[in-house]
Amino acid sequence: MTRAHARVLPLREGKKATEHTLTNGQAKLLGDSRLVDISPAAGDNRWQVRARTNSPKVGAVRLGRGADAIELRIAPKIAVDRVMFLLGYASEHADWQAEPVQAAVRDDLLPIVADAFLRGAERALRPGVLFGYRQTEATLPMLRGRLRAADQLRRHPGLPLPLEVTYDEHTPDIPENQLLLGAARRLLRLPGLSAATRTGLRRLVAGLHGVTPPAPGVPPPAWTASRLNDRYGPALGLAELVLRGGSYELDDGRRVQVDGLLLDMAKIFETFLCRTLAEALRERTGGVTKLDHRKNPRHHLDTGKRHALWPDLVHYLPGDGPDLRPVLVVDAKYKDKTASDDLYQMLAYCLRLGVDTGHLVRVAGAPDTITIPLGTDEIRVRQHVLDLDAPPHRLRQFVAALADELSQTKT
Repeated sequence: MTRAHARVLPLREGKKATEHTLTNGQAKLLGDSRLVDISPAAGDNRWQVRARTNSPKVGAVRLGRGADAIELRIAPKIAVDRVMFLLGYASEHADWQAEPVQAAVRDDLLPIVADAFLRGAERALRPGVLFGYRQTEATLPMLRGRLRAADQLRRHPGLPLPLEVTYDEHTPDIPENQLLLGAARRLLRLPGLSAATRTGLRRLVAGLHGVTPPAPGVPPPAWTASRLNDRYGPALGLAELVLRGGSYELDDGRRVQVDGLLLDMAKIFETFLCRTLAEALRERTGGVTKLDHRKNPRHHLDTGKRHALWPDLVHYLPGDGPDLRPVLVVDAKYKDKTASDDLYQMLAYCLRLGVDTGHLVRVAGAPDTITIPLGTDEIRVRQHVLDLDAPPHRLRQFVAALADELSQTKT
């Protein structure tokens, strides 16, 4: 069976389970993917399926092959133009925006992502493909660059030729172009793209001749912003998101490659909130804000540093001595309600950092304050609500107001 004939299963993030007729193979594929919650329903081959609420993903992936192949499409629970607004903050170098009218009248996220990437990439490449210098080692019949004497003696002892050399090659095969090529090739695999978008992406791929696409399953190539690649910045931000969306992490830490594109809404919300809030806090207090770094945690629960703590945002001000002292801790929760585990987590952050108030920011519900007695003292957990259905200017206003409130915190 061809890819085009895969069974399409449409779901929406945050909605109740719906009933579907599935083969046993399709049900197993969905269950093994851990992208949905699935359970048997009354009747033969009937199943209740809903998008997972824990670590929610949106997008489209193809699972399996042959008669059991299934194409899972998960639409976001918020408007597509809101998702695109958040995505504009989900990469350090991204400042692009989807056209609001276009995104507002569409319900299919991935074609909008592809259109936004294509527009950004075409603008980046309009003056021409960016070239850069790459160090290359080669065996040549003439001297070019610098002779690698040790390799020459080891590989060709006593022979004048060939020569083992190292030289700087002026080439388009640099990380910036590799990112654009990799993202374009991945987006071409998505369903639902318009003919114009597919044609544009193919033209983009053809124009990057001589560029090596990123290998599947490895992190996207790293690049450094500079004056030379400034015009590439917006497109590269989205390209990185697209390439990272080609896999997702299971509960046990394993990464799964996907044939499609998935966006982690919880991570996108966290990134938007923390980056905009960090900038606003720095403007108001002149302090230092540090964001979560999973590979290099700064804080641990225990003295042996075996149990890492990962608060999303910690804000520091100068202390009495040479060291900075933490004064604010914030965690973003892409949830409608606060769970007990969230409170335990924030309590650990506050105790370890030595602050008496922690801040949780949810996407629904009502603001609240939880007071936790601690001997003769107490820890307060403030719960703030950022309504993602609000228009972009309201989201910015919320962040500004939250920064105003937090900047008055005294510890």
